Amino acid sequence: MQPENKGLRFLFLILDITLLFVAVFAIMYFNPITSVNQNLYLLHAAIAEIIAYTLYSKRNYYFSDNYRSRVKHITLRMGVFVFFLLILAQVFLPENYSLRFLLQYVGLFYILKITVFYILYKYLSYVRKKGKFQRNVVILGLRETDVLLGYLLEKNPTLGFNLLGYIADTEDYDRNDISILGKIDDIEILTVKHGIKKIFVTPSKYFEVENARKLLGLCNKVGVKARYVMMNTYWNERRLNDADFVSSLAIYNPQEIPLDNFSNRFFKRAFDVVFSSLVIFFLFSWLFPIVALLIKLDSKGPVFFLQKRTGIDNKIFNCIKFRTMQVNEDADKKQAQANDSRISKVGAILRKYNIDEFPQFINVLLGEMSVVGPRPHMLKHTDQYSALINYYKVRHYVKPGVTGWAQVNGYRGLTDELWKMEKRVDYDMEYLKNWDFWWDLKIIYLTVFGKDSYANAQ
Repeated sequence: MQPENKGLRFLFLILDITLLFVAVFAIMYFNPITSVNQNLYLLHAAIAEIIAYTLYSKRNYYFSDNYRSRVKHITLRMGVFVFFLLILAQVFLPENYSLRFLLQYVGLFYILKITVFYILYKYLSYVRKKGKFQRNVVILGLRETDVLLGYLLEKNPTLGFNLLGYIADTEDYDRNDISILGKIDDIEILTVKHGIKKIFVTPSKYFEVENARKLLGLCNKVGVKARYVMMNTYWNERRLNDADFVSSLAIYNPQEIPLDNFSNRFFKRAFDVVFSSLVIFFLFSWLFPIVALLIKLDSKGPVFFLQKRTGIDNKIFNCIKFRTMQVNEDADKKQAQANDSRISKVGAILRKYNIDEFPQFINVLLGEMSVVGPRPHMLKHTDQYSALINYYKVRHYVKPGVTGWAQVNGYRGLTDELWKMEKRVDYDMEYLKNWDFWWDLKIIYLTVFGKDSYANAQ
């Protein structure tokens, strides 16, 4: 299993090298002599930092997130950086290189790192204490290890976890010192009641294959992400060294999908912003007034149709579409069907060419959707199909998309029979498990140029 925040390491490395280059250029400005070998000094510094970061970043303290802890590890990594900087100087730099210059930019680099991380830390502490960017979590188990874990979560608000309480895994759970929400059998009810997004699991019995399968099956059914927390010795015996450690605790993700990796999410989000911006600027900007006028001339009502749908982590958002129907009370309950009398003349044309979906690129730009992902469904369907199809809510582990793998394989539009939705879920699960950027590009291509693939979905 990959560590939960492994993707962040690459971004922090980029940030570190950026600050390093700023320090080098700043000191170089006052040392014109060194500018003769500018590229050599930059390469030398970058290699030393990459080596130091690679050697030290494996011990990423997932729970110890206070600023003092960060300063400690920044300082230790800086020591490793200086060591390799001096060793590599004998290989990369001229014999008469300036040691004073190296030490000066190292000092400035250290000050910049401490300052930047202090600003980031204060910002995250502020916004998360205000309740922003927080996820409701619970801990399964009532042992001292569980209480310690709870203490660590509550002590470090920058982690973004709002600890709701504990879930008992035994019948005997008579404790008054902690908040017990209920039993493991009540997880489905508790998830809906408290909006639980993640559950931390520590009891060793859930590490066993059969119990783990049952627990993860239950979590996938209700759309809750599980994270296993265990003792370091357990991991060391199995030589699994890619977990995130703190003291005697380690954490890993048993439901791992590619988009759990932060860098994957970052690049997917960057693509979403660029792609949706281009669509809105070059296409939607001139298409909107034309379509808006036609809708207004064709029937009474608003230009846009806003419908509440289920997004990532079961969050509800307003999905934006061009209105294609007469205003009616069944819009949030009944899907459009062939020869549906509610569909307007202009609406039929918009639907035929998928023009009604274009406003959803606004949802993409706002971060509520992605260009590619499982299609979002109306709330009624979320409630209906989550009770009928196992793992239906796993679709909500990622952002919904304007288009998706199920859609380019013909499963779009009306789902009047259960098997059609089951096929959608199957394709969505395949996409979640095997996502990569090139697959997104393929789906976009098929959406635009592979219209024939939609034939069996009408």
